[in-house]
Amino acid sequence: MRFFNFFSLFLFVSFLLLFKKLKNSNSQTKRLPPGPWKLPILGSMLHMLGGLPHNVLRDLAKKYGPTMHLQLGEVSLVVISSPEMAKEVLKTHDLAFANRPLLVAAKIVCYNGTDIVFSPYGNYWRQMRKICLLELLSAKNVKSFNSIRQDEVHRMIEFFRSSPGKPVNVTKRISLFTSSMTCRSAFGQEYKEQDKFVRLVKKVSNLMEGFDVADIFPSLKFLHVLTGMKAKVMNTHNELDAILENIINEHKKTSKSDGESGGEGIIDVLLRLMKEGGLQFPITNDNIKAIILVSTIYCIFLSSLLVLLLFYLLWNLFLIYSTMNNVFLC
Repeated sequence: MRFFNFFSLFLFVSFLLLFKKLKNSNSQTKRLPPGPWKLPILGSMLHMLGGLPHNVLRDLAKKYGPTMHLQLGEVSLVVISSPEMAKEVLKTHDLAFANRPLLVAAKIVCYNGTDIVFSPYGNYWRQMRKICLLELLSAKNVKSFNSIRQDEVHRMIEFFRSSPGKPVNVTKRISLFTSSMTCRSAFGQEYKEQDKFVRLVKKVSNLMEGFDVADIFPSLKFLHVLTGMKAKVMNTHNELDAILENIINEHKKTSKSDGESGGEGIIDVLLRLMKEGGLQFPITNDNIKAIILVSTIYCIFLSSLLVLLLFYLLWNLFLIYSTMNNVFLC
């Protein structure tokens, strides 16, 4: 009976997709790059099975060239895998490729793309970019966070120093370092809910990185209910929203321009601009929350990258040291 229900659902989904394809069959055919063969509903998805995505794409690019077309469900993709074509896309025709796909999870977390990362290219994005360059990341504001950076570095060094001869989880410690420094820079000081906030950010970041079949079949809205991914993201996001709303309201009540570092935190800067007005797109609480969330998510990603670079550096130093010893022995 369970197999019959699954098979019936599969036939129903297949019928909907085929109906949509026939409905759009009269549309103008696009000139697409070469790519592997495609199935009617799944497209090129079968080619992505059996290996890591970057290895599969490398092998396909060897066969179909540096510019390759893939069809993943309803989503049409063009894969670029050469420096020359990457330069064309990222530099020569950068405006044509300026927007990022706003998937369901990112749309929820980023408040409909009102941050600077997932915001569509346009006047709003240019305004937020200007605010980031002239206000949030200005030399004066970055310098004001020196005391926070020094304090967090001191904490991390003291932790390693207090654990001689013991195994240490470097990934966890660097993640704690970057997330704590980011939160203190954003909020202007440490908050009692900071640990909970970081934990929820990591959770929602993992959900955003995960695969959701609804993203490759966006027209089938009921898939969001079947997979449960949207509900998980919404629940976690609601908790984050409540924490950030409380922090923003507390900043509004205190109306302090200086944080623990002696300068304005990110929230203080954005609240000041909100109060001053005069912007083409007025700043709202949701804009502030979107910027804080995305900044924290990327800092957590950066911590993982720092660990990889650290071990890469240590491994190369080990190789250099071993080579020098061999040379001296000879």
